[in-house]
Amino acid sequence: MTIDPIDMAGTKARGKRPVFFKDADTDRLLSMLMALAGELAVARERIDTLERLLQARELLQRTDIENYEPDTAAARERGLWHQEFIARILRVIQQEIEQFDEDREARQQARKENVSATTELEELIEELASN
Repeated sequence: MTIDPIDMAGTKARGKRPVFFKDADTDRLLSMLMALAGELAVARERIDTLERLLQARELLQRTDIENYEPDTAAARERGLWHQEFIARILRVIQQEIEQFDEDREARQQARKENVSATTELEELIEELASN
């Protein structure tokens, strides 16, 4: 029997999903955070296993890892990876900021158009009054 992780990701628990917070978005965020924490725990265990196996086979000491200093190319590569990782994690917040900016620009434009319409109306009233 093979396990398809994509099929498993779509598996739903029976019954209604428990709700812990007033805001459903908070529940979804907590759910994603807990899934991410689980993935991190598994990755941490695998790294620990690799370090122990490498040390047991005398290929590498754990202190070698602790004392490792990346060269310029490795440091640059890691830095880029970190930036991309953080961007992926914060993508939803970035999208909300962009939407807020778009909404603000739309409100400012609407205000200008309203002011412009008001000004045009005032000018028309003055013109009619002067005739």
